[in-house]
Amino acid sequence: MTISIYKKVFLITLLIISMSCLNDTHKQEPNPHQISQASSSTNGTTNLNISLLLDLSDRINPEKYPNPAMEYYQRDAAYIAAVSEAFQSHLSNKKIISINERIQLFFEPEPLNPEINSISKNLKFDLNKTNISNDVLSNLSQVYQTEPLKIYELAIQDDHYVGSDTWSFFKNKVKDYSIAEGHRNILVILTDGYMFHVDNRRTEGNKTTYLTPEYIRSVKLNSADWATKFKNDEYGFIPATENLENLEVLVLGINPDQKNEYEGELIKKYWADWFEKMGVKRYEIKNAELPSNMEKIIQDFILKA
Repeated sequence: MTISIYKKVFLITLLIISMSCLNDTHKQEPNPHQISQASSSTNGTTNLNISLLLDLSDRINPEKYPNPAMEYYQRDAAYIAAVSEAFQSHLSNKKIISINERIQLFFEPEPLNPEINSISKNLKFDLNKTNISNDVLSNLSQVYQTEPLKIYELAIQDDHYVGSDTWSFFKNKVKDYSIAEGHRNILVILTDGYMFHVDNRRTEGNKTTYLTPEYIRSVKLNSADWATKFKNDEYGFIPATENLENLEVLVLGINPDQKNEYEGELIKKYWADWFEKMGVKRYEIKNAELPSNMEKIIQDFILKA
């Protein structure tokens, strides 16, 4: 009887040890996809809502503002392609069941050319577990590599530049168009940094809804003491809205007038001050560098928040 009891105890002990080893093995070898999912979720809200706002003013005119290295409209198109690649990279790290992502493209004001507006509709993707497929992803990749360039070429061909009313986009549309609940909201603005539309020239003291090289010269913000004057005399953009804590903004393409060595810093100060006054959660403002130099910046902004 005693021997039988010892045998039972021994067998039970072996069983407990075996189960413990199995549990340890399971802990040491987690599912690789789960690792990827955990890594991607460090960005906060894992659902991406990306909006692109294009400035189709005369800054894209290759005759008025030529650049032998690479035309500015071609840089814009390459930046947009890089944004879409970051978006697709984000998608690749998600399980199908958790996909709820958006990417879309806007203008302010909307172009008069119906073909441009038609192309922009083809660049709007609202993806979820019910409509995601390899064909959809292939189409997304293709249209974002080719269609933005067509938009710029059509705008240049039309030769009808009415300016860019980025201020009104923030005033009237940014909350409805670019901020979605349960998403990480990113607005990418393609602009040279100047802001002007013929129908929107408001002033409140030294704050305005516009910024042009001519205005900068007229108020003498083109000298070494520009920062002091900016602060003391309260220059800047009029805040267009408020409570943009759920929005991140990446501005690409700043291209200051080369006649003023301080203009680049001034433009960035205008935009930074404006974003902070409106409560923007996070922002970066970058010059119109070659796309090969901007790809990592774009990827990091979108994927490594």
